[in-house]
Amino acid sequence: MMADKNNNNMIRIRGAREHNLKDVSLDIPRDKLVVFTGVSGSGKSSLAFGTLYAEAQRRYLESVSPYARRLFNQMSVPEVDSIDGLPPAVALQQQRGGASTRSSVGSVTTLSNLLRMLYSRAGDYPEDQEIIYAEGFSPNTPEGACPECHGLGSVFEVTEKTMVPDASLSIRAHAIASWPKAWQGQNQRDILVSMGYNVDIPWKDLPQKDRDWILFTEETPTVPVYPGFTPEETAKAIRQKRTPDYMGTFIGAKPYVLKTFSSSQSELMKKRVSEFMISTPCPVCEGKRLQRAALSVKFDKKDIAEMSRLSLSSLSAIVRKYARNNGKSEKQVVKHRICADILSRISVMLELGLGYLTLERTTPTLSPGELQRLRLATQVHSNLFGVVYVLDEPSAGLHPADTRALLNILDKLKAAGNSIFVVEHEIEVIRHADWIVDVGPSAGAHGGQILYNGLPGGLKNIADSLTSKYLLSAPVKNRSANRQTTGKLSIGGATRHNLKNISVEFPLGLLTCVTGISGSGKSSLVSHILVELVAKGLGQDFEVLPVNPADGYYAEVSAPVQGKIISGLNNISRLVVVDQKPIGRTPRSNLATYTGLFDHVRKRFAETPLARKRKYDAGRFSFNVAKGRCPRCQGEGFVMVELLFLPSVYTPCPVCDGTRYNNATLEVTFKDKTIAQILELTVDQARNLFDEDPQIYRSLDILQEVGLGYLRLGQSATELSGGEAQRIKLATELQKIQKGSSLYVLDEPTTGLHPADVERLMIQLNKLADAGNTIIIVEHDMQVIAQSDWVIDIGPGTGDEGGKIVYAGTTEGLSRCTESRTAPFLAHYIAEVTADRS
Repeated sequence: MMADKNNNNMIRIRGAREHNLKDVSLDIPRDKLVVFTGVSGSGKSSLAFGTLYAEAQRRYLESVSPYARRLFNQMSVPEVDSIDGLPPAVALQQQRGGASTRSSVGSVTTLSNLLRMLYSRAGDYPEDQEIIYAEGFSPNTPEGACPECHGLGSVFEVTEKTMVPDASLSIRAHAIASWPKAWQGQNQRDILVSMGYNVDIPWKDLPQKDRDWILFTEETPTVPVYPGFTPEETAKAIRQKRTPDYMGTFIGAKPYVLKTFSSSQSELMKKRVSEFMISTPCPVCEGKRLQRAALSVKFDKKDIAEMSRLSLSSLSAIVRKYARNNGKSEKQVVKHRICADILSRISVMLELGLGYLTLERTTPTLSPGELQRLRLATQVHSNLFGVVYVLDEPSAGLHPADTRALLNILDKLKAAGNSIFVVEHEIEVIRHADWIVDVGPSAGAHGGQILYNGLPGGLKNIADSLTSKYLLSAPVKNRSANRQTTGKLSIGGATRHNLKNISVEFPLGLLTCVTGISGSGKSSLVSHILVELVAKGLGQDFEVLPVNPADGYYAEVSAPVQGKIISGLNNISRLVVVDQKPIGRTPRSNLATYTGLFDHVRKRFAETPLARKRKYDAGRFSFNVAKGRCPRCQGEGFVMVELLFLPSVYTPCPVCDGTRYNNATLEVTFKDKTIAQILELTVDQARNLFDEDPQIYRSLDILQEVGLGYLRLGQSATELSGGEAQRIKLATELQKIQKGSSLYVLDEPTTGLHPADVERLMIQLNKLADAGNTIIIVEHDMQVIAQSDWVIDIGPGTGDEGGKIVYAGTTEGLSRCTESRTAPFLAHYIAEVTADRS
């Protein structure tokens, strides 16, 4: 069904060709809830964000001065012939907050500003104390920050005992544990030999002045280094002024720890050196980060730090008392107005199920879904009119109970005279739409067409639409009936965030789903406690949440969890965390390099007759190696062009035309294709090309099975969604020979997945479980929960009202659990499946 072209209340798109869109034209109604749907990679985001929002932003920026445009993060001009009837647009996308943990729930929502104003103008001051301006209540300003800890809340101490835990060891035997174990640590030891220090006697036998200098000196002398030489040989070489292997610069053990902790880009390195630091609450501000004068001001008998640590639900109850009473004095008027404003802002957040958050909670610790809902709440309060809101899967990370609240909020925005455009996979959201745009039929080159554009009822008649099949009926679950548990992984005393001293058992050899309302404690249990305890027990490193000591949130993010593994660890050989973190942070990282299949492809090129004749090895065909890559762009494929009053733009390299390689390398072909052309192939295309190469074909086949056939082999890591990155990691694991004793942990793997892709994902996870591995998933999706062998439900509520084991058992048992918020939705889903089968 197509829209009426004569309707003036339409947005008219003609000739959209962004990414995989195939020159599509369509009319979309304004002032409606429009859902863009389709399988992952079909082109729906290219239409909603890459075309509609990008064009709205471009038009707005044309009205801004050229100088001011430089301040905006501009999107590229969309590939489209024309768009008529397009109002101003606001995008709310799935993305994490900035790297800085100074950004918090309070700053994103502007509630912290209001709270500081409240304390400044309407707080209860000690007698004779002067009024403090609002910025004096912020730990991020010189006026407000505690002078002792500079607004961090913690002081850090690095001592000889923390850095040298075993004084009986020699320096050569790694007495200084805080130095890295690899080459850098050996380098420091070699430098000490050159400087005449004895590295072969026990640390405790060294003179105290030598120990103090090695550990604490700020000096950085540069000396000749002779690796592999004995102390005697080194001394002789220095006397004879022999040419050293290199000149080495010394850094004291403590300065190394502090420098690594403050400036390293590696969270693993930060976590490692943090083990040699003693973190204690600041003795002056008691961890509250503010000057004493600011902390002496109270509101409702609480200082501002205590108020910021309350949940939004608790904060709402306090300000409600003052929002209702409007006095006559200036202080009473200010108190009433600010509290009323705070209450109205918090009310929307509570409605979106975010009442468990605190104002001081930092944005890097929020899920993308939580952050998007906070921004949505702020937009609702802004009362804009005539705007197009473009949302990217707002139901991501939401329990079905919270999805209904989300729909109420979207209806309010629409009722205020706005258009709501939502990219979404969640069936309940699609069913709630006023208008559906279904893009497909498949992904990548096989998508990019408008299968349907019209009222929801007409979608059922579209045979090529995968979405219509799931709107009409629930998918049949395919749980393995033959899997038997091989034991239990028992954890006791588990404590973190709202989890307080709980005990839990995870059956081994099965697929377990951990469920519960958003904020109940699921991720704290699985992604924090379980992962950290198992990783520590197995001696594995794992990535942690972003840590920045200058931002004062280190204590909560990196503090070790409380709890212990009681039994079952001896049945686990390996922990694999399949998360949605990027597979790389630069365009040089891509699907082919991450999965390892590019190593095999490069070997095939090195085995060609021309490569052998020229003596090219596999390294020649890497765009990261100087001998094979383009010298102009150094293998990037593009160059940056500086524009004086506009943002810098990137264009294909004029020398290699974007191929990344030099001409000599591109003269070598495999099956008539250059190495650059191979990287441009999709997984589906490459699978056909390498059908006679078992090693490469297996890798490509698994990528296709997890629904990534549309991605290009050279697709940059920076272009991948979190869900795509997660499935690439899963595919990489599936390539490995399964020994049947690994523990796989996944946190909401269905984020960004169409129900058809969820089915494909579950097939792969069931294969891993059938091989004897243990799968533990944090999930809201009923399609996944219903296929689980075992379910652990956390709750019953959020924050302090959650954090308990509500149920542990089979899915059928959970559907009958009266305490569980998940139970009614699971019962409804099972009833749908049963009805479809009959």
